[in-house]
Amino acid sequence: MQISRRALLALTAAASVSALGAPMFAQDKGTIGISMPTKSSARWISDGESMVAQFTAAGYGTDLQYAEDDIPNQLAQIENMITKGVKVLVIAAIDGTTLSNALDNAAAAGIKVIAYDRLIRDSGSVDYYATFDNFKVGVQQAESLVAGLKANFPDAKPWNVELFGGSPDDNNAFFFYNGAMSVLQPMIDAGDIAIPSGQAGMDVVGTLRWDGAVAQARMDNLLSANYGDKVLHGALSPYDGLSIGILSSVKGVGYGSGDLKMPIVTGQDCEVPSIKSIIAGEQYSSIFKDTRNLAGVTVKMVDAILSGGEPEINDTATYDNGVKVVPSYLLASQPVDASNYEEILVGSGYYTADQLK
Repeated sequence: MQISRRALLALTAAASVSALGAPMFAQDKGTIGISMPTKSSARWISDGESMVAQFTAAGYGTDLQYAEDDIPNQLAQIENMITKGVKVLVIAAIDGTTLSNALDNAAAAGIKVIAYDRLIRDSGSVDYYATFDNFKVGVQQAESLVAGLKANFPDAKPWNVELFGGSPDDNNAFFFYNGAMSVLQPMIDAGDIAIPSGQAGMDVVGTLRWDGAVAQARMDNLLSANYGDKVLHGALSPYDGLSIGILSSVKGVGYGSGDLKMPIVTGQDCEVPSIKSIIAGEQYSSIFKDTRNLAGVTVKMVDAILSGGEPEINDTATYDNGVKVVPSYLLASQPVDASNYEEILVGSGYYTADQLK
């Protein structure tokens, strides 16, 4: 189906205005409140733009707000959306344990809540959850790490690996870590993988707010304390922003030059700097989570809710938020590396070839 240039420009303008945080109000189906955590990650900008475009096309207005990783700011934004009478709230929480009172207010106002890619914990007022299969994401990261170790360091067993986790206040971080360790722990137990620092477990390897600078500083410390006479072969990184920090650290001590090969570093979200790094032979892999599809699932959920129906879900067991098991729709993710990035990312239209140059 073709769309007129005027319609396309209007849709693009709609996305651009709302992405700046200005609400867009529809006359027909009402306004959807969209609360995103931060613009510091390109991933969340893409999520917001995808939802604005798809909700607009479906006849809804949007009120898209970014909280810039400030919890009181996100709470205030959500309360303001409730006061303005949005029809549904779509929330990617900064800290999934801090929203209970606001969500109870939403429920009292008859506003349904969809947790978006981050489970909101400790609240009975979360109605649905739209996300990816986050345990499987972790499995894919670990499988990619092992594949890279086998390909690049075939004779180096045991492989020296360090573990990085995501933000401990993000429920997904535990799924990523546990999925990865379901692959790595048997290899650690068998002696195929060594953790020279001895650091493991989310309470030790978690990285608050997914901060790449924190990951870089931690890798600096790990290298200086544990690798005087050892070579680092790999790092489990759950997110591209951390991966770039880790890579900066290892390059700073000579990895990737002379005879010292780059370690295998994983990632997630296929952010442009990381894909460029993969193309350059530095970062080994990332995990592609097509936010356009996640936005599409979310729009369908809202449509079903507001028409009095039941949203499509495919998981009723995995995501217990401490109060209830939240009905969920889980999407699939795809590992991306130098061999397939063009087919998956450019071929799908997610990026243009020029964006990755």
